[in-house]
Amino acid sequence: MRRFIALYLLPVLAVAGSASAETWKAYSALGANNLQWSYDADYSHIDPATKRVVVMQAIGKSGATPRVGPSGPGAPDGVGTVWALDCKAADMIVLANYAPSKPLMIPSDWRSSSPKKIEKPDDKALLTAVCAGAAKLPVR
Repeated sequence: MRRFIALYLLPVLAVAGSASAETWKAYSALGANNLQWSYDADYSHIDPATKRVVVMQAIGKSGATPRVGPSGPGAPDGVGTVWALDCKAADMIVLANYAPSKPLMIPSDWRSSSPKKIEKPDDKALLTAVCAGAAKLPVR
């Protein structure tokens, strides 16, 4: 009986583990040294209080062996930022930065922070990429 339960639960646990996987989508062109910015589509969501899109972005090196990013917080190659984007006003609030030596810590009062207008090309590319599918994002 235990063997049956173990065989039954193994695929369930495998699916549960993959549900928390990161799906990184590149949104910038390859830069110097093959560096490229991506955002985590699985992390992206709508904040119910502000209606902003909360998104995690990270940098990676395309074609590197072994692989170098993009990765989330806690990974040895995870370097990035979490943003709250206003798709209509084209502005953003930085929630937190992370790196291998700096864990992700989002302050509870981020909603009272002043947004900054999106002007840099890479920030505009992030806004365009994320906001294109914002209507399908979960609210959480």
